[in-house]
Amino acid sequence: MTGLRPGLEPRQDEIAAMMASATSFVTDFIGNLDTAPLNGLAAPGTAGPSDDVAALLAPPAEHPGEFGDLLQVFRTAAEQSADTAGPNTFAYFPGGGLFTAALAELLACTVNRFTAASSMAPGLVAMEHGVIHWFARQFGLPATAGGLITTGASTGALSALLTARRRLLGDAPYDNSGTVYVTTHTHLSVSKAARIAGLSPDQVRLVPVTDDLRMDADAATRMIEADRAAGKHPFLIVATAGTTDTGAVDPIGRLADTARAQNMWFHVDAAYGGGFQLTARGRAKLDGIDRADSIALDPHKSMFFPYSSGVLLVRDERLLHAAHSADAPYLQDMDRGTPLPDYQDLGTEMSRGYRGLRLWLPLHLHGVAAFRAALDEKLDLAESVHRALADLPELDVLTPDLTVINFRLRGGEEINRTLLETIHADRRVHLTSTRIRGEYTLRLCVLNHRTHRRHVDQVISIVRDAVRTVTAATAAAGAR
Repeated sequence: MTGLRPGLEPRQDEIAAMMASATSFVTDFIGNLDTAPLNGLAAPGTAGPSDDVAALLAPPAEHPGEFGDLLQVFRTAAEQSADTAGPNTFAYFPGGGLFTAALAELLACTVNRFTAASSMAPGLVAMEHGVIHWFARQFGLPATAGGLITTGASTGALSALLTARRRLLGDAPYDNSGTVYVTTHTHLSVSKAARIAGLSPDQVRLVPVTDDLRMDADAATRMIEADRAAGKHPFLIVATAGTTDTGAVDPIGRLADTARAQNMWFHVDAAYGGGFQLTARGRAKLDGIDRADSIALDPHKSMFFPYSSGVLLVRDERLLHAAHSADAPYLQDMDRGTPLPDYQDLGTEMSRGYRGLRLWLPLHLHGVAAFRAALDEKLDLAESVHRALADLPELDVLTPDLTVINFRLRGGEEINRTLLETIHADRRVHLTSTRIRGEYTLRLCVLNHRTHRRHVDQVISIVRDAVRTVTAATAAAGAR
């Protein structure tokens, strides 16, 4: 199609033509994910696609552009990235991104309703809050529970911390006596939230972990009691339901006991593991999460939604409101007495997009059973990967709680770096690494809804061949 007519409102025929081009792009993109290159990024240490970057940095022109040309620019830019949507991605937490959620986002952005205040769009807020209440029921929270859809567990952690501090330490100003308890495997978003909230680094206390890399509940109790005796005010303990490094689930029930005994707020970071609550195996792993004061989860991880799909649940929604609500004269025309929540009073944002539809539509369209089946499939596939890698005598392999598998060759960091490079050599699969007790360790996560048995069989074969190649080369080098 040619450039649009001047102005900001396309004609209906122009909208139809742009939608047709976008539809073609979407269907081709999703249809080719199985065979698409996994990494369009420049190799580390190289200059990268400088000509393309320079073009992408160009300012907009004064006159209308051509949609097809601009779509091609976007296509090229998207190709210069690590694939997070395809079935052969096992890096970090793969974010497959449901198409139906993307469709919902188009609809939500098109109507562009203001949903931060329920009186402005009561029907849409009711749909969104229905999703929140459904999540609260899945985690066994009481009828007083509520929350909001966030951009992710990071903003959820900040709101939970602010709510916990106000509940237990009162209103500002705050001194440096309030303390938060985490481990080295707690997601960095918690310490970042503490920093944003004005806590100093020494107010974030590192609890030791047990041999299986979970928070040591007994050590937490001893630290809390010692800190209180020293004049500090412990107010928040954070359990992780699926750590980023290993996928380990902290002893949620025991830590809930600690929090109650110590009169502290108990927050569960279920960013990764929360979706598995829909399955019987997941509920068993997350036992005790119904006792949390707040839960942050990322449906863009273990429920396959697009990035920026987070949920914060709080046991008593009134406490969330008390920590975040604000008012101003220009809001006086809004009805603040509706039975539905004003999301601007439950989180850090005032203006916000209508995130509810991106969760509401797929859940109602596909049905909950489809999500449960996909999650059970990922648990099964992860067990297959673990069994296959544990059978390789050259590898040390950690037993997974959920779908993260950690493994390494014996012999130190260099050989394991070489192993990861060898796995990536033909660019058919993508893994990542981390450090566990200081040791360089490979990490494989089965999570994408598009990942199935054939993809897992392929990654097992690639890892197995890479192990043989690297160990053979190392043995040959040692023999020289």
